[in-house]
Amino acid sequence: MENSSLEQTLQDGKLHRELNTLIVAHLRDNNLTQAASAVASATMTPLNVETPPNKLLELVAKGMAVEKDEMVRGVTSTALYDGVLIPPAAYGSIPASRAASIDFGAVQDTKGSSKSFPKHETRHLSEHKNIARCARFSPDGKFVATGSADTSIKLFEISKIKQMMLPDSRDGPVRTVIRTFYDHIQAINDLDFHPQNPVLISGAKDHTIKFFDFSKATAKRAFRVIQDTHNVRTVSFHPSGDFILAGDNCCRHLLSMFFSQVDI
Repeated sequence: MENSSLEQTLQDGKLHRELNTLIVAHLRDNNLTQAASAVASATMTPLNVETPPNKLLELVAKGMAVEKDEMVRGVTSTALYDGVLIPPAAYGSIPASRAASIDFGAVQDTKGSSKSFPKHETRHLSEHKNIARCARFSPDGKFVATGSADTSIKLFEISKIKQMMLPDSRDGPVRTVIRTFYDHIQAINDLDFHPQNPVLISGAKDHTIKFFDFSKATAKRAFRVIQDTHNVRTVSFHPSGDFILAGDNCCRHLLSMFFSQVDI
């Protein structure tokens, strides 16, 4: 009995590792690098794992096709276990695990029965030299900023992005990045826009919170720096713009910041 339980546990673990591998590869291959890194870190899965292209989508489509076929035949997925019908468990009892019985790769294609997936158009706007770790839209929706492990911040103008995506655009290449800031010495963790003023703040692993004025076309450095004692993981403006909430490894700080015409 113990050997059977141990074998079941090992098989379950193997299936979960395979699933985590497919999820990480799917996110990475669809340019969702930050999400892929988060899942890889949380599940201890290599980020550079190799899988066939679109393998996860293929397996999900096959699973949905089989589920639809079961519904047509009047067989529910909860009652189907290795091709054998089993009675439903009584209330309060522990159902048998079905994880080890699933072999996605062995599921046969059912032509014409798989559901279609929505198509999303991807456009290349710009790129960092390393992982883009965070992104934030401005409150008015006119800008979006990205922060990277390469220590840089890129500011995009939404109107230029829309212009670039027009199929009949004849103005040539559109430069969507309007500002690039370089002032951190370690990876950037978070960004936020001031609710009223053209100010962008960033929190980074270099223990600093930095303020950038994006109304000035030539400004590449911060006009104000707050030195922290820990890795600044999150930063957020209060809706009034008078306060900043910053989170680090051990605690959160509420900082009072009053802006004037001189500051910006």
